[in-house]
Amino acid sequence: MIHASGSKMSNKELEAIEKKGEKTASENGSTVELKRELGLFSAVNLILGVMIGSGIFVSPASALEHSGSVALCLIVWTVSGIISLLGALSFAELGTVLGKSGAEYSYFQEAFGKRHKYWGPLPSFICAWIYVVILRPAEVAIIVMTFAEYAIQPFTSELHPDYKGVVIKLGSLAALFIMTYINITSVKLFVKVQNIFGVCKVFACLIVIGGGIYEIAKGNTENLSKGFEGSTNSAGGIALALYSGLWAYDGWNSVTVVTEEIINPGVNVPLSISIAVPLITGLYVFMNVAYMTVLSYSEMISVPAVAVAFGARVLGPFSFIIPLGVAIATFGCAMSVQFGVTRVCYTAARGGHMLEVFSFVNMKRLTPAPAVALQAFLTSIFISVGNIKTLIDFASWFLWFFYGLAMVALLVLRKTKRDTPRPYRVPTLVPCFVLLVAIFLSILPIVHDPSVKYLMAIGFMALGVVVYTVFVYYKKTPTKLLNKFTFLTQVLFESVPPSNHED
Repeated sequence: MIHASGSKMSNKELEAIEKKGEKTASENGSTVELKRELGLFSAVNLILGVMIGSGIFVSPASALEHSGSVALCLIVWTVSGIISLLGALSFAELGTVLGKSGAEYSYFQEAFGKRHKYWGPLPSFICAWIYVVILRPAEVAIIVMTFAEYAIQPFTSELHPDYKGVVIKLGSLAALFIMTYINITSVKLFVKVQNIFGVCKVFACLIVIGGGIYEIAKGNTENLSKGFEGSTNSAGGIALALYSGLWAYDGWNSVTVVTEEIINPGVNVPLSISIAVPLITGLYVFMNVAYMTVLSYSEMISVPAVAVAFGARVLGPFSFIIPLGVAIATFGCAMSVQFGVTRVCYTAARGGHMLEVFSFVNMKRLTPAPAVALQAFLTSIFISVGNIKTLIDFASWFLWFFYGLAMVALLVLRKTKRDTPRPYRVPTLVPCFVLLVAIFLSILPIVHDPSVKYLMAIGFMALGVVVYTVFVYYKKTPTKLLNKFTFLTQVLFESVPPSNHED
């Protein structure tokens, strides 16, 4: 949150580090900045990596519970996929016209940042504050804890529950260390690991779908034949069902978070979205058909892990594939979420809304090492706390609030940057529709089910306003302490300001 730049320090040792970084870059014939290393296949896998997490394997029944019937639930999953695609295509226009990483943060800065000295930059800061400090680290913590739970499942069946909880936390921290090492070491290493995991995830989904097709071929259609029986007629219930579906689809904007690292973004950003989101929509709808073929309504909403119950009933001795699939899906998802949020942190620091040292780049590996380390530190705190699911309860509310504001930013930029070349453009009706959906999903659940969690969400935003006012707007910062922190961070992570550093 504080603009404390090591590059402006008079410390001779720090200057030596930065000169060393410049020398290393010149010797390698390159500049110290993030490189474009994600092609189309890797961009598609990044979206798959973030979107396919534990949700579709462990708890897809929430949408069924709120919709009340098999047919309406399948409609909800389909509509959620269509909404996600429309939102992602709107983000594709924003990402390609601006060409900056950071997704919503960058869009808010460009659309609103210069309109008022105080209020203009505030939406960008609040977005970075929520995503970087609270939401994404908590999300990664829950995902890696799910990974650890399924990864150790074959070895801890006889273990006491108290000890099992400790083992899960230790396994989570170990997984966090590995993914942090990958993200600090090399973007190419991340791409290789993510591509392998992406293929494995799709394979696990296809196994579930194949099991469902086999059961339908046997004539097991009793559960599916109930159709719309029991459907809810409550608008609030439908909103909550959509929340559940859209939460499973979250991550459709992930490729726009790393626009600056996409090769030929004007083509690959919209194309990767057009491939990945419909593919995942198809997988999710048919996986739900498979679940509902084998499991009754009451079983779907009561079992702790739907895919595991499905596997035990259909796959027999090969049922171990499902927990293995969940472990692969969750590890890959957590690694991709961490990869994305570090770019938000990097971009926000570059814009003066986070400590500037978090915009620095490792001079050898060309990764935002300080930003990755910050996310690992915050995530480890959430893992240690353990019971943080209440934070995720209002995650969808945060997400759709910012998605709606991004649609406003798109419409504003259509006016203020009308002459800027647009490699990709969506019909105006699309962002308008997504904005209406965002308003619906932001207001109706509060009216339908007033809860303290929404007050907590507003409280986090209010705290962000205080931090912004004191540390960003009025710049009330402990300069000497921050300079020492910047120096130590640069030495520890061999990081220097990027060559495209914005003062």
